[in-house]
Amino acid sequence: MKKIFIGILLFGTTLCLHAQYGSINDILNKLEERQGINQHLEDVNVDNKKFVLIKEAEDHTERDFLILKGENVTYVEIFDDKATGESSSNVFTGDIVRKKNIISVRANMLENKKIPIPVTKTLLLTKQDNILYLIDVNTKDRWIDEESYSKK
Repeated sequence: MKKIFIGILLFGTTLCLHAQYGSINDILNKLEERQGINQHLEDVNVDNKKFVLIKEAEDHTERDFLILKGENVTYVEIFDDKATGESSSNVFTGDIVRKKNIISVRANMLENKKIPIPVTKTLLLTKQDNILYLIDVNTKDRWIDEESYSKK
């Protein structure tokens, strides 16, 4: 009787562990996807893509656009003042370097005038739920693909 009970217990434990392994594996895959770990996105074409970042502050809203065209980049900052309703913008241009999932941006021209200290960003290309993101390595800001943003 003990052997039958131990056999049933062992069989039931094996089934439960197998089911838990599947759900734990799914959770770990989702976490890795969220952090951008183990994603092989070298084949993803980011040419002619526009990425958007929106930041809210107490006194203003900042909308940033990053437009990638080949080896060139256009970086646009738009500041909307909440008190007066006025908007101001800066348009930077420069170049990018891409190695695997890392995109380095160097914008050294402000409205077609060379600036002494260029705006630089190092971004990690990630994909989550079929949406492309660029995550700023230094600030952890998430730039979302404009096509995905406009669909929702």
